Amino acid sequence: MIVKTELMDSKALDRALTRIAHEIIEKNKGIEDLCFLGIKTRGVYLASRLSEKIYKIEDYRLPFGEIDVTKYRDDLENGRRLIVSEKRLFKFSILDMKVILVDDVLYTGRTVRSAMDAIVDLGRPKLIQLAVLIDRGHRELPIRADFVGKNVPTSRSEKIIVNVKEVDGNDVVLLVDKESHNKS
Repeated sequence: MIVKTELMDSKALDRALTRIAHEIIEKNKGIEDLCFLGIKTRGVYLASRLSEKIYKIEDYRLPFGEIDVTKYRDDLENGRRLIVSEKRLFKFSILDMKVILVDDVLYTGRTVRSAMDAIVDLGRPKLIQLAVLIDRGHRELPIRADFVGKNVPTSRSEKIIVNVKEVDGNDVVLLVDKESHNKS
């Protein structure tokens, strides 16, 4: 894998999440009726960190859960839709809640669209806001993030790799050559 550049180290990632937490509070005029849903896998850990940061600011724990969008993806494998069993990965109602959907990288918008389909199947929130660590552009759907850690214009031949310590052992965001990444 050929790393083109390190976009964020652990301190920059933490600062971005701190800023996003403050922006969430400000935009929503507090934390009333807020909850977090992280998109598996790395979005879950970023959502957990945002939830913890808001707890430190507001001294209140917001409901937090994870969402698996696999069954809602429109990717095709061998000419058919992917099907997996549906399971609810959180224990609170999202009815009339302000859902903060969290993911690591916003690219085409297809993962976010899948997540919104999954959320609506589980209840009708008051609204859904999107928080992402990295927005790299190249949207295929009319989706934009409400809260962004860093905008990184990329080419389609590049890939953003987000490592989080809970999964990967360290916090770092890298820009890599897509072709070299696929070969490794």
